[in-house]
Amino acid sequence: MAFAPRASTERPDYSVPQAGTDGISSLAWSPNANILISTNWDGGVRCWEVQESGGQMQALPKAQVNHENNSPVLCSTFSPDGSTVFTAGADKAVRMWKLGQQPTGPPQQIGVHTQPIKAIGFLSSTNLIVSGGWDNKLNFWDARTPNPVGSIDLPDRCHDLDVQGNAMVVATANKQILVYDVTSSPREHIRKESPLKHQTRCISCFPDMSGFAVGSIEGRVGIQYNNKAQEKNSFAFKCHRQEANVFAVNAIAFHPIGTFATVGADGVVTFWDKDNKQKLKGFPSKGQSISCASFNSQGNMFAYAASYDWSKGSSFYKQGTTPNEILLHYTTEDEIKPKKKSR
Repeated sequence: MAFAPRASTERPDYSVPQAGTDGISSLAWSPNANILISTNWDGGVRCWEVQESGGQMQALPKAQVNHENNSPVLCSTFSPDGSTVFTAGADKAVRMWKLGQQPTGPPQQIGVHTQPIKAIGFLSSTNLIVSGGWDNKLNFWDARTPNPVGSIDLPDRCHDLDVQGNAMVVATANKQILVYDVTSSPREHIRKESPLKHQTRCISCFPDMSGFAVGSIEGRVGIQYNNKAQEKNSFAFKCHRQEANVFAVNAIAFHPIGTFATVGADGVVTFWDKDNKQKLKGFPSKGQSISCASFNSQGNMFAYAASYDWSKGSSFYKQGTTPNEILLHYTTEDEIKPKKKSR
């Protein structure tokens, strides 16, 4: 399935200061303020306050904490009130950082897996943190107690997860996808194999919770609906390809109105409209893989990281010399709003 192209006006993107010295693994915006968090392979969790006026942006570094032994941090999420950041990674710990408080050491540990933790989310309906690890576990945490309040055995290692309202999607190794209703105790709603041929890299819920988008290492995205009546509308499309070269889709970020961005190992960011099957905007390549991305809650700022994604192994990376940059793109309505097809 191909998308019809659509032209858009270019606008220079803002480079966030003090982005760290190693690969950027995740970006997260506060749900109710323009506070941006990044996690890095250098063990750092960094925080900026982003100011915007008339499309001009400025990011002010506010604070930084580091995981124990500077272990790589792989994922991050906010509490619904924006007061607290939860992170996890190679130190196998789920950690909590209350913004405005500067810990003397690593952020407070609230849980632990037996293997590194790849993905984290917050369940607003039950006020629980969920973490997915390479120990094939999905654990649920109350920040007030060190033991998990619940645990689910996954079919394989967790590659990614996403939570939107009462819906949670989890992608594991061997192309397995699980969809849960998390209104109360998590209830498995769907278990299926990815519609894509190769390994899953990322997964993201639709804002209206009706389905999800899944991206793979083969430059392809699958749009899937959870309701059986809508299954016929599911489809997949190719992206992040240059001539004979195929690149991984590293992240899928939904805009509040339901359009979305994909970012890839080809250094390209693209905005899409799944409902009309249109390509809304293609960014010029940054010349460096884009590892992660996120829209702010208003949808007028898009953060993405031009940073090594480790897809070619350690021999292609040299700390301190490989480009490592967080960029902010001011997103206009024309760039991201769906455009009906002409009849």
